[in-house]
Amino acid sequence: MKDITVILAHYSNLAAIRKALASLKNIDSRLDSIIILHEQAMSLNTIQNDSNVKQIQSIPLQENDLGKTLNNLIHKIHSSYVLFLQHTDYLSPAVQPESLHLSQTDPFLKTLYRNRNIAVEHPLLVSTAFLKRQQFLTNFQLPFKEALFPAWLFDKPSPEKSYRDNFVLQSRKNSSANNMEKQKFMQKYQLNKNKTANPSLSVLISNYNMEKYVETAVASCLLQNEQPEQVLIMDDGSTDNSYHRLQQWNDGKLVKVFSKKNEGKAIAFNHLLPHVTSEFILELDADDWLDPDAIFVIKSHLANLSEEVAVLYGNLRKWKQSAEDVLFKGVKKGKIINGRTDLLSYHFPLGPRIYRTLNLKRIGGFPVISYKDGRLYEDVSVLNELIKKDRFQYRDFTVYNVREHKESITQTNLPNWNEYLKSLK
Repeated sequence: MKDITVILAHYSNLAAIRKALASLKNIDSRLDSIIILHEQAMSLNTIQNDSNVKQIQSIPLQENDLGKTLNNLIHKIHSSYVLFLQHTDYLSPAVQPESLHLSQTDPFLKTLYRNRNIAVEHPLLVSTAFLKRQQFLTNFQLPFKEALFPAWLFDKPSPEKSYRDNFVLQSRKNSSANNMEKQKFMQKYQLNKNKTANPSLSVLISNYNMEKYVETAVASCLLQNEQPEQVLIMDDGSTDNSYHRLQQWNDGKLVKVFSKKNEGKAIAFNHLLPHVTSEFILELDADDWLDPDAIFVIKSHLANLSEEVAVLYGNLRKWKQSAEDVLFKGVKKGKIINGRTDLLSYHFPLGPRIYRTLNLKRIGGFPVISYKDGRLYEDVSVLNELIKKDRFQYRDFTVYNVREHKESITQTNLPNWNEYLKSLK
């Protein structure tokens, strides 16, 4: 019975595609069709003209977005199952037609991509009916394109028997620092789910014209092994398509989206503050994102935090945005701050910033200073106010990802820093 459609994705060269196609010969009796999804610039003419390859289609990615393309393509597939291969994957010679089987209770089989001491889950064989009900995230919602399949598996429980280890092999493994950092991040999608009642934590996001990135920030708040109590988002008068994108996430319960005219981040956060019901607040920039265990790790540190501490902070993992990808730059380690002098000489940004809600409300929220109408360095302004009476606590943890890009306010306003410091005096 020809009941499997094979989808090849993320292949960057013809040799890897040919090896993947050759590995499918063992299951030819099950193959309904083979679909190669490729970037617009990639030519597959030699593959299509190869007489040894039958039942093959090559489809360019819509806007070079695999998730978007798959969501539209899956509804046109009539076979019972879809088998996914990607990058340099090929089927093991041990795989036989009868090896690929789904029970009535298991809608998919998983395999593991191993690289050094890291093992990341990927879907291998999936029921087409199940796929049609479970959409993939798009480029706008993922930190990087490699996260597509591991993120799809995030909230889909399955027993151990759903694993098929060593069914899929790789002709080449990328062990660059950039790829290994991505693999370590994606491995966290597999963490056990947790639920801690206390302390409670909300995430606050202020967005202004970050259409390309803000959905990644929001999605990262939900792809957590422990959910936050609230995700409160203020669209600060965006003139792009940000607000429309954000509305898709607004469920009125866990995620609440608000909008107002553009007045800067400090005022935007002050509008959100009355809606906060949690003991602590995590500030997330609209162009950054969280690790899948961020809420759990932060709550673990908050659980034994002294009541004298108003701000908890840690380390920042830094990435540089290129045209089509993010490149890992390294981890910026935090350092201890004992007073205002330490604060104002700190190599900013300090983060991630987790505020005690009571203390933040006590000072009236985020100060709107006269310099630039409070539109710059609002993080420093609020910390400068809090440290007058409260302590800050550094802990060595890394769960926050900073995206460096040309549109970043921090990047475009570096020359104003010395002038801002003078205004504080």
